[in-house]
Parts: sequence; C-alpha cells; structure tokens
Amino acid sequence: MSVFRVWAPAAGAVEIQVKLAGVADGAEKVLPMHPAVSPGWWEADVPDAADGADYGFRLDGSEPLADPRSPRQPFGSQGLSRSYAQAAFRWTDRGWRGGPLRGAVVYELHVGTFTQEGTFDAAIGRLDHLRDLGVDMIELMPVATFPGRWGWGYDGIHLWAVHEPYGGPDGLKRFVDACHARRLGVLLDVVYNHVGIGNHLGAFGPYFTEAHVTPWGPAVNLDQPGSDEVRTFLISNALMWLRDYHVDGLRLDAVHAFEDHRALHFLEELAVEVQALGTRLNRELVLIAESDLNDPRLVTSREAGGYGLTGQWSDDFHHAAHAAVTGERQGYYCDFGSMRALVKTLTRVFFHDGTWSAFRGRSHGRPVDLLRIPSFRFLGYLQDHDQVGNRATGDRISAGLAPGLVKIGAGLVLTSPFTPMLFMGEEWAAATPWQYFTDHTDPELARAVAAGRRAEFAAFGWGPADVPDPQDEATFYRSKLDWAELDEAAHRDILAWYRELIALRRAWPDLTDPRLDRVQADYDESRRWLVLSRGRLRVVVNLSEQAQRLPLGRPGTAVLAASTQGVVLDGTDVSVPAVCLAVIST
Repeated sequence: MSVFRVWAPAAGAVEIQVKLAGVADGAEKVLPMHPAVSPGWWEADVPDAADGADYGFRLDGSEPLADPRSPRQPFGSQGLSRSYAQAAFRWTDRGWRGGPLRGAVVYELHVGTFTQEGTFDAAIGRLDHLRDLGVDMIELMPVATFPGRWGWGYDGIHLWAVHEPYGGPDGLKRFVDACHARRLGVLLDVVYNHVGIGNHLGAFGPYFTEAHVTPWGPAVNLDQPGSDEVRTFLISNALMWLRDYHVDGLRLDAVHAFEDHRALHFLEELAVEVQALGTRLNRELVLIAESDLNDPRLVTSREAGGYGLTGQWSDDFHHAAHAAVTGERQGYYCDFGSMRALVKTLTRVFFHDGTWSAFRGRSHGRPVDLLRIPSFRFLGYLQDHDQVGNRATGDRISAGLAPGLVKIGAGLVLTSPFTPMLFMGEEWAAATPWQYFTDHTDPELARAVAAGRRAEFAAFGWGPADVPDPQDEATFYRSKLDWAELDEAAHRDILAWYRELIALRRAWPDLTDPRLDRVQADYDESRRWLVLSRGRLRVVVNLSEQAQRLPLGRPGTAVLAASTQGVVLDGTDVSVPAVCLAVIST
C-alpha cells in the first residue's frame, strides 16, 4: 500500500503520519496530503510504505487519528491504523459458490465466548460439531474492532478492521476458509445504524447528523448534506466483507433505526450493489435484516416494489413460542402466550400485521403476502443473543424449563415453515448463561453502562446485586460455553433431539416447503394443543399436563419423531402424552 486516501471535506490541511514497517522505533514520516479529484478527498503517495506500515491522519495539525477505513487496529480502537494487503491471503475455497438461505439451518455464535480461547482459530476446532449437527450457515456476531478486549461487538468503532483479540483479519479469513471446506456458509453481523462511543468519524466529515435521533447516540447521516459519501462508506464496507473475506452474507443490525427519507432507501441501494457483486463473483450472497417494523417490504423483491433483501429475523415468532412454553408475560411478551398467537405466527408470520399491540400502545405491522413471499425469508428462533443476553442474568431458556418444554420449543423452531436459527449452545441446553459484558476503556462510560443496566432491571424488581456488572471480567468468563457438558447424559439427550429434528427436516421436503399458503393449523386454546399441517406431515403439540387425543385430519401412518415416548396412532386421531411434540406422517 503506497497511496493513502481519506475523505475529510471540512479540513483545510491534512497530513499523513507513517511509521514504516521494519524501521526502528521512533522513525516516522509526516507528509502533506493533496486534494484528490473527488471533492473532499485527500491523497498522498508514500512509495516506501510497505504493507504493515502504521499510520494516521492529522487534520489541521491535530494529533494523528486512525483511518476511518482502517484495515487493521493492532493497538486497539484508539491506536494508529496498520496497512494490510487483502490479496496476500491464500484461499482454498475456489469452488465455493455460496450458501443459499432457502433450506438452511443457521447457527448464531459469538467468537469470544464460543470457546475458552475466544479466537477464530479455536472456533475452527468446533466446526465439525456444527457440521455433524446439520448446520448450513454460521452467523458471526460483529467482529469489527470495538473498545477493550471483550464485548458483544455492537459498539464497534472501526467498521473495516477485524477485532485483534479474535485473531485479526487473517484469523477471520482462516475461519471462513475452514467453514467453506466443510460446506458451511458464513454470515457476518454488521452494524450500520450507529458507531460506538469513542469513534473519531465526526472529525473527518458529516458521518452523523442531529436531524435524527437513535437510542445509541447521533444518527448515521443517510439523507442529509454529505450523505452520498457516508452511504458509499457503508456500502463499500459491506462489499469488502463479501468480496475480500469471502463472507456469504450479512446480517444488518436494527434496520428500523435507519433514518433515511430519500426516494431510494439505503437498504434497497445496498441490495442492488450486493446483487451486482454476487453476479460478478458468481456467488450466492445473502442480506438478512433485523427489523422491529413487521414490514414485509424488506423481503419483497424489488420487482414487486420491495427492498429486495434475502430475509429478516422474526421476533413475533420468537415471542409467541417463548411465551407459549415459558408462560412469561412481562414486557413485550404481554401480547403473546396464547395458542392463537403461536398459530398465527406459524401460518401468517407476523402476529402484529396491522393489529393492536398492547406493548406499543398502538397498531403495528402489516400483513405478509402468503402467495408471493416464501417462508424461508423469515428466520425463526427460540433463542438469540438479544433474547438471552438482554435478560437480567442472561439465563437461557433451559435454565428455567423442564427438558420436555425445551424439546417442544426446539420442535416448534425446527418444524416451522421458517429458516431455523439456533443460538450457540442451545443444541445441548448449555447450562452456562450468556450475559451482557463490556470492557469499555473509558471509566466514566463503564460506570454509566453498569448503572444503566442496574436501573433498567430495578423496574422489574431485580436488586442491584442480582444484576451482573457488565464491566466485571467474571461476567464475560461466565458466558463462555462449557464444551465438557457434552459428556453429560442430560445434555447429550437434548443434542440428540436437535440432531433428530434437523435430520428429519432434511429428509422430508414438506418441512422446507416455502409456500406459506399451504401451512395450516388447528388448535384448542383451553386445552393447550395445536396440530400444524405441513403437507403429508402433522406436527402435534400438547402443552397441557394431561395426555390428549388429538385429530390429524387423515389417517396417520408413522410417528417420525417424538419428544417423549407413548405417542399412539389410531386412525385419524393420535394419543399424545402430556408436554409432548410429535411429528407424524399421514
């Protein structure tokens, strides 16, 4: 890398400070940069700056700041940048053409807590477990450089650099390459709705705007003066992960927080660019949104007037399934818990599709077109990083439920019409919690985060001592998976159930049929049962404490899977034990 470029439209003068790789400590250059052809851009040619040179930009005589597009941050989020040759890595996945979302099983994991070592290389050692489980795609929580040593990653400061404690850019490439060797796709969680506290982007240009407000601070500037370059910054970042790191898709964090009032919405523009890149690379590339909008336009094709994203998370299904098996009704669960709510999400995707939401105090959402939108565009899950980690103590669903109810929850996800997603450790009912942890280097911010966490849960009756301190390193270490649990019979039993259900999903096309209009269900609210029709298959769920005789609608031929023994077919009916889920062919 010899030509350095930076967008700093408000600066009167820009210099680059470069410490050349291999040169003794203290030997560095400070060179003036010159206006480039593109307005607001500055550039400088440093012929003797080889790959690995440390550098920063001085704006109007300021202290050197890291590159907004820094490819490496070896000295942490507040240190200088280091140049990096993307093309130097030797890939072995030449024949890989990407993993489609349709028909896939997705597995969300956090690199820092997936293994005790908390690195990409250590995670590679567990990939065979995921392949044998039946997973198709791994969704990595954010790996862009964030403050401190550990954290969830959603407060990233350098969006173009890979967190060094995980293994840096080469570590991520080794992980992706190893996944592709095992026919596993890789999705990467990226955060474009805000940038973590401590970033210096505002010193370079109008990356943020006060015209809009977000829960996390200044809004990213997507539609105000100067926003052309900001949108290019974000789209170029997305394309980098897909092109240079061979990632198969991106999960876009909280797109409902995007404030964009242009005619061409940022999400649609991003989808167009990603489609073009996929065509150029001859690879399947995926974009998945996290959205609270319940707006099917996100996953509607551009030809039909939508944004053209591949898929989106479905919180309504999660809430309905969680509330049904746990009985919880606090917070946003107040709208859920009934069999009607569960059946509606299984057959119509959104529970709130223009209906009243008591939690919001208003109507919410709009209907999904069951004839035009395939079911695989919606990801269904019983647990994810938010739904576990944002609980007061980070307790997993298995911490408070009997194994029979845990199995029913798993069965609802893996026999649903949606793309199933698992959260790491869920497949064996991991006993370790997954808590909210941070390592903020700013003491004032660290205290504020801890105090805010305690205050948030005090409203629900939690005492200060009961809520883990996010800044306590013990909170982080408690959240690491304990793989030794796989040697225990109770955990092996849950793992066997997950493997059985995923194998069944592979064997029976009825379970991956994407036609939502063919998904039907019968239920009884008072008796707490439902029968979901998926082609020739019936998914029978008995959530009551009594055995029940339930209607199949046509003669049953075989019990393909059951969470407990004792399921008996009798013509067009089936006798089901208490707290049981069974999959039956007819």
